[in-house]
Order: sequence, then C-alpha cells, then structure tokens
Amino acid sequence: MKVELLIFISVLLGALGQLSMKQGMAKVGLVSLKFATLLLNLFRILREPFVLLGLFLYAVSTIFWLTVLSRADLSYAYPMISIGYVLVLFFSWALLNEHISPIRIIGVLLICGGVFLISRT
Repeated sequence: MKVELLIFISVLLGALGQLSMKQGMAKVGLVSLKFATLLLNLFRILREPFVLLGLFLYAVSTIFWLTVLSRADLSYAYPMISIGYVLVLFFSWALLNEHISPIRIIGVLLICGGVFLISRT
C-alpha cells in the first residue's frame, strides 16, 4: 500500500474519532477537571459508546500511523496530518451542523496550500 494512502487512512480515522468523541461528549455534557469530580466524570465519559468508538478509531489510526512512520520521513509525513483539519471542518459542518466562519475556511485553505507544497518535494 502506498504511503500516501496509509497517511490518508490514518488521518481519516483520526478525524472520524474526533467526530465520534464530540458526539459522545455532547451526550455526557459538561465535565470538570476538579479533583473531587474527576473520577465520576471519567466514569461517565467511558460509559458513552460514541466516546469509546472514537478512542477505538484513534487506536486503529495509530496503527496506520506507525506503519507510515516505518516507511516515510517524519518531515514529509507529519505535515500531512493537517489534512485532518479539512476533514474535521467539513464533517463538523455536514454532520454536526456547526457554523463555519469564512476566516476558518481561509485558514484551512492556507493549510492545504502548505500541505500541497510539502507533498511536491
């Protein structure tokens, strides 16, 4: 399998993991990092199926990423992770109905331009 496809799969799974965890946390509600409630919050979080799915997707993404690292220079592969910004921006808009401001779109387009330049080397 080509390294670019492995990178894309890893990034896609990571982005889907983020979306899944966001969906799960929307069901959990606000959490606090106060020591008194930390264990209770952790228990609530880890009982949410979407959070668990997101963590699983991250784990699978990591396996693909480790495969990438065994085949490509880190200076080439790591900037490609920024493709995840594009995926998360699009999926957040399409699936979570989040408002995406023009300035965010411009920022992501700038990131895409940088990734394109890096991929040309």
